Amino acid sequence: MAEFARVLVGFARALREAGLPVGTGDALGCCRAMTVLDTTDLADLYWGGRATLLKRHEDLPRYDETFRRYFLGAGEPPTALLTILAESGVDATLALPEPERTGDEQETDTLLGLTASDVDSLKRKSFGTCTPEELAAIRRIMARLRLTPPRRRTRRTRPARKGREPDLRRTVRDSLRTFGEPRALRYRERRVRLRPLILVLDVSGSMAGYSRTLLQFAYSARRAAAKVEVFCFGTRLTRITDQLSTRDADEALARAAEAVVDWEGGTRIGAALDEFVRTFGRRGRCRGGVVVICSDGFDRGDPDVLAKAVERLSRLCHLLVWTNPHGGALGPAPLGMRIAAPYVDLLVAGHDLRSLEELAAALPRAR
Repeated sequence: MAEFARVLVGFARALREAGLPVGTGDALGCCRAMTVLDTTDLADLYWGGRATLLKRHEDLPRYDETFRRYFLGAGEPPTALLTILAESGVDATLALPEPERTGDEQETDTLLGLTASDVDSLKRKSFGTCTPEELAAIRRIMARLRLTPPRRRTRRTRPARKGREPDLRRTVRDSLRTFGEPRALRYRERRVRLRPLILVLDVSGSMAGYSRTLLQFAYSARRAAAKVEVFCFGTRLTRITDQLSTRDADEALARAAEAVVDWEGGTRIGAALDEFVRTFGRRGRCRGGVVVICSDGFDRGDPDVLAKAVERLSRLCHLLVWTNPHGGALGPAPLGMRIAAPYVDLLVAGHDLRSLEELAAALPRAR
């Protein structure tokens, strides 16, 4: 970060030489802003500098020109910036907005963003076939993924501007101001709350190429919503919700991997789900919630135990979702998938980033 700070200070000096009123405090503010942004993303770099170093709207053309010349010009860009961009693993180009125009030439939409040639291919590439560099790029993209559980209406109500249920108490109270003559009818509506979301991840040997990426997916879900519980299982069930509560992603994943003792071992889906139902499900942890099981369905345990556990789990939760990274790629469906299929409400793939994005988009609309 010290090398990158020198790059930002040099950029502030270039803006000052271009005639913009940029001081030392502005440069320090830009450095602080980039500590919470992605330093490998040129779009974040542009907007972070624009928010902290630009004071007047009329200086925007000179800011854009200086940004192009300093970071993307024909001359040699800063060495530290080249090192940072080389470590990102994604070839990207930056499209800056054109100077503002007046009259009929004024554009209604301004486009600024990071356009990567291989982002779409990464989203459609299976996790099991990705290189370590591609997996690192996928995890950076996945960090911005937001997994929102569906909402439910509670029995409690709140004041509303319009609705079907009249609020007689507020109506009468407001009529006292007009000597008992009601001026308007007040209404109430049901409160809306997020349903609990429970992620149960298979970390057995058959899921070795997907488990770490799915764990990153669970971390993003844990950071996006409050009522999210995360469990891992191989031959035993392990709750890792507390381990994923750390703000630092690397530390959270390291703590979770340390807590799971049966990583990449055998698979006993039925025993793990049965323990989840008896220990956590019946205590109200998943009542009315959404349970997402990420597993390929290869089970070495008793099929009857799996059938009873999935049946009980489907009755406890509001929606049971099964994510299978392998899908039909390995031939006929495994025995565990055939047993659980009658009780699963939604069966989705989970082999690439695109399928996880589709899952994240489908959950809020689930009923």
